[in-house]
Amino acid sequence: MSQTSQEYDNVIAICRQLYTNKLKDYGCAWRILRLPSLTDQIFIKAQRIRSLQQNQVRKVDEDETGEFIGIINYAIMALIQLDLGVVEQPDLKVEKAVALFDEKVSLTKSLMENKNHDYGEAWREMRVSSLTDLILQKLLRVKQIEDNSGKTIVSEGIDANYQDMINYAVFALILMKFGQK
Repeated sequence: MSQTSQEYDNVIAICRQLYTNKLKDYGCAWRILRLPSLTDQIFIKAQRIRSLQQNQVRKVDEDETGEFIGIINYAIMALIQLDLGVVEQPDLKVEKAVALFDEKVSLTKSLMENKNHDYGEAWREMRVSSLTDLILQKLLRVKQIEDNSGKTIVSEGIDANYQDMINYAVFALILMKFGQK
């Protein structure tokens, strides 16, 4: 297994554990969220990361790590919502919700591996702040697609943008040495 693949798996394992533990605490309450609500939740996290990166003073003693994890987990929830649709009441058991998480991660990691091959791991030379900006750009694109009722003319869809956000957040955490043993 390549170094990137192993590092990716290490980050995702931590995200998955948090996702699973929150499912046990709260159930699948997130299943009632419409896609724009999930997009806004991710936007809040990305905007906070950008603020933390730019501001010298922090009033809450937390770093970007938790926010990147949140981006990953909320984007996976959004991918699940794209497939299953929104419900009025939580409808998934923990085991099914975790299986869906794993399914979305598998597809997203495969996309990462293909792009990583083609781009020659260029992300390793990027700044975490640039990855943050790319996530924010993807969010603005998703918001516009949502405002256009999900229709695009020549651009990739919402799912591809969520997958890119996941991969950029994983890359940022890898660059921050998060999840390394």
